[in-house]
Amino acid sequence: MHTLVIDTSFGSTVGFVDHTPIIDEDSRSHVEHLQTNIALAAKQAGITPQQIERIVVGIGPAPYTGLRAGIVAAKALAIATGAQVLGQDDLTPNVAMMRMAHQKDARVADVDFLAEVPAAQTDGKHVYATLSVNDARRKQLYFTLIVDEYSNEGAQTVLIDMDIDAADNIAVRVNDAIAKYCDEHAGVEVSVDVAGHGAAKYAASWQNIAKLGVVIDHSVLDCGAAGLATFAACAEQDVDSSNEANAVRDVEPLYLRRPDVSVPNPLKHVLNHGGVKSHE
Repeated sequence: MHTLVIDTSFGSTVGFVDHTPIIDEDSRSHVEHLQTNIALAAKQAGITPQQIERIVVGIGPAPYTGLRAGIVAAKALAIATGAQVLGQDDLTPNVAMMRMAHQKDARVADVDFLAEVPAAQTDGKHVYATLSVNDARRKQLYFTLIVDEYSNEGAQTVLIDMDIDAADNIAVRVNDAIAKYCDEHAGVEVSVDVAGHGAAKYAASWQNIAKLGVVIDHSVLDCGAAGLATFAACAEQDVDSSNEANAVRDVEPLYLRRPDVSVPNPLKHVLNHGGVKSHE
């Protein structure tokens, strides 16, 4: 299946599964480059638009303007090609990235920023939590906290669902969640890794996390072809095989923040004018 991935949660990433993605980190112009980059990705993969069978699009959480550009592009392309569209949040796939890094998966062996990640201890006494983040601007981060029990066939537990908060507050909430988890799992040691765009920006806050592991200022989509495939695989995990070819599933943006708009005040009357009245 020819699967195109489009994500504009941080700059833009576009590419076809099994091929190297095109990444544009310039948040000021990535929207303008999006159409060109999709066409270039198709050319590099040797795929025509008519051959696209599935589109996986990032649905955030992310700032409004950039995020909607990717979703609109995915839906428009699906209408033109008849491709199926799947939405994928941008936080949970980072857990898979950290799993591959800790397990020294050959697929990410050449990813430089993952080289510092230590090998996982799988004796049953250690589990790894990922604090997955994305820069929300205004001194805030989108985040979620997920425990991945490598020794238990990859069982995952969401300790904090997707939310938005300041980094210092996030660190406090992480400590509380991890403390509760350890109380419920006596004898288990937990290491908390921080991964995603914005992680390094608030590195000082993470020092307050009691069981801090590594801090990775990248997302899974920065891991080349392997990251692209992992992102798509997360979206495809629960796809119903009976879906129609042009089905659209879960393609609604996650903003997690109220929009910066309000209903304008009524216009002032000028010279005591009572306003325009309709005439029948």
